[in-house]
Amino acid sequence: MMNAPALDTAQTSVDAARDALQRLRMRLRAAIRGRDEVIDLVLVALVADGHVLLEDFPGSGKTTLARVLGESIVDDQPADGIAGFRRIQFTPDLLPSDITGTNVFELETGRFSFRRGPIFAHVVLADEINRTSPKVQAAMLEAMAEKQVTVDDTTHPLDELFFVIATQNPLDLAGTYPLPTPQLDRFLFKLVMHHIDRDSELAVLDAYPRPNLTMADGLATVSRTEVVAARKVVRHEVHIAQAVKDSLVDLARSLRSDPRILSGASTRSLVLSLPALAARALLFGRDFVSPEDLEALAPFVFEHRIECAPGADEPGDIVRELLAPQLERLARQSLRR
Repeated sequence: MMNAPALDTAQTSVDAARDALQRLRMRLRAAIRGRDEVIDLVLVALVADGHVLLEDFPGSGKTTLARVLGESIVDDQPADGIAGFRRIQFTPDLLPSDITGTNVFELETGRFSFRRGPIFAHVVLADEINRTSPKVQAAMLEAMAEKQVTVDDTTHPLDELFFVIATQNPLDLAGTYPLPTPQLDRFLFKLVMHHIDRDSELAVLDAYPRPNLTMADGLATVSRTEVVAARKVVRHEVHIAQAVKDSLVDLARSLRSDPRILSGASTRSLVLSLPALAARALLFGRDFVSPEDLEALAPFVFEHRIECAPGADEPGDIVRELLAPQLERLARQSLRR
């Protein structure tokens, strides 16, 4: 009986986090058609405190996705001056200070003051991140990894919610600086967006002339505090059985030892996988991670982190092949608390 209040409080937190996720999901699905899987993965990354790399075609809805997400999160601490959404168009002539901000001399005070760049936002769309120089990429990735930027030897913290959706065009490679594997490792997921199905395209046309961005108007939003609280629930209230951790490690070791793979998954990827699995479990109404979560997320977690030998199968196919025995083993065990 002594533990009942604590259990009730934990369940209340789980229910509140799940409710916030469902409200975000409904708003995104109202504005964006034919992208349900991508929406779910973006929400998982948001609550897992990761970042997403989208490989997409122009006009695929990435800006709408990021903007609706940013506008769906209401800042209940507006005094901090952080924007809900910012889009940064990466170009070859972009400088690190163009995204992080710079010190400006003020004649009135005779002092330098820091002027924030567009990276100071809750949701940042880094558009065509592979089209800018490695120096700018490094500044962006420092912000993603450390949630801070350094300008003139002074560190400026970003908001706790800070979330990046980066994009790169898979076809137009002229004048690009491809992200090396160590930088790709900073992204929780890499998602390849294909063209939506016929019915979804018709639904987009039928909505004309109403702009897509207004389709979510009238639906409930969430607060910044609710998203931050959901991240804590994912890390502390969603159960991850030891068998799931064993399967993750064994999968990574299988990837590293497979002759078709030149470079395997990092330990960082395993650590990042845990809150992602818990976030998906929460999104689908569970307070424990199941084999279904591992099967759904493993390709998106590991595919961009491995380098295959010439002539080998697609990395996603290799991940699914080596994942199969791990899923079979998990299916025979109870993963509940």
